[in-house]
Amino acid sequence: MTSYSDPSRPTGADAAALTDTPDEALRRSLGVARRRFLSTCTAVAAGAVAAPVFGAAPALAHGRDHDRGHDHDHGCGQVLVPPHKRGIILYTVRDATARDPLASDLPSGFREVFKQLARHGYRQVEFAGYRQHANAPGGDNLETVEGAKLLRRWLDEYGLRAQGNHGFIPPSWPLTAADRDTFKKHLEIANIIGMDHMGTGGDPTGSSYRADWDVAADKWNALGEIARREGIKLYTHNHDSAYGFLLDRGPLDDQGRPTRSSGIRKLEYFLKITDPKLVWLEMDVFWAHVAQYKFHTYTAPDGSTRRNVFDPAGLVTRYNKRYPLFHAKDGVVDTANGMGWDMVPFGTGDIDYTTFFSRVGLSNYRNPMVEDDNSPSATDPAQSLREAKISYDNMAALRRRRR
Repeated sequence: MTSYSDPSRPTGADAAALTDTPDEALRRSLGVARRRFLSTCTAVAAGAVAAPVFGAAPALAHGRDHDRGHDHDHGCGQVLVPPHKRGIILYTVRDATARDPLASDLPSGFREVFKQLARHGYRQVEFAGYRQHANAPGGDNLETVEGAKLLRRWLDEYGLRAQGNHGFIPPSWPLTAADRDTFKKHLEIANIIGMDHMGTGGDPTGSSYRADWDVAADKWNALGEIARREGIKLYTHNHDSAYGFLLDRGPLDDQGRPTRSSGIRKLEYFLKITDPKLVWLEMDVFWAHVAQYKFHTYTAPDGSTRRNVFDPAGLVTRYNKRYPLFHAKDGVVDTANGMGWDMVPFGTGDIDYTTFFSRVGLSNYRNPMVEDDNSPSATDPAQSLREAKISYDNMAALRRRRR
């Protein structure tokens, strides 16, 4: 049998997973929402999605939400993402913030985009830098103290709160004086804007070797301590590669590097060796599912091939409050592209977010940010903000399933 990282066992209504019909078991293993299953299972029968089955998440009991003040909707079930936690990373609408307001009647620049997102219903945003079109109010670069004050004023004006930024993480280690000063400037900007978190869109290291992850942990612990003194939680946002298996066992290659694995994933090792009071994470749920598709076997120290299926929600529940942020990015199953999934607007894909958010719980603590890399369109300038509304509505509609 496949061994999963999460040892929890189904209980209550979820124990029915143990006696599912073959079709229902397949749907669960793919992590595919029931409403999308019929269109997906045809491809399974044809052998098109064999790999996602191998990389599937186990059917586990929904995580219990220990928050207080649960939201309900007239008896229709518990709201999985409370209204004040519904956010979007501005990278999704980067074409709108970069648009010339003198050449378009569509929302342009940060202030007008904030206004439109607030109309859609969003209450949180995450920045992906502080640049906009030069003709927008404030000019092109708001990565200054005065620019941060403008951004804070506009956020307050439209009832929005910033939760983070994919910004500057010093590339060098040990830190240079210049990098330390720039890092502290970004922390100051984050405090002015009112963020609880500041981070980056890159992995701590691109290496597969334990020694490099040890160095990365030292660096992030040091940066996290600087951030903590400023009242900011430092976070790293990761794509699929970081969930691959660590190379930490022999035999060694001709450069003295290990070629096999103990079976621990790189980012999980990073979690184990960084200080939970200093270093935090933002899971991109789409890329975690890509990792589930790609990284489900490893070569053990004895040379055998072993299976370990990645369970994104299981990792979050094991490390609990170290995951204050998510990228809520959806996808449809596609094994022709090498990743197993294609990005689509939130709520229009196959990723079962009802189960995911139910399992990870803590809805009044976690901050899911809608993201779709492909929303900007060269031929449809209104697309990204229109799809932002679709994504918001789908997030707002999520309810915990009745047991």
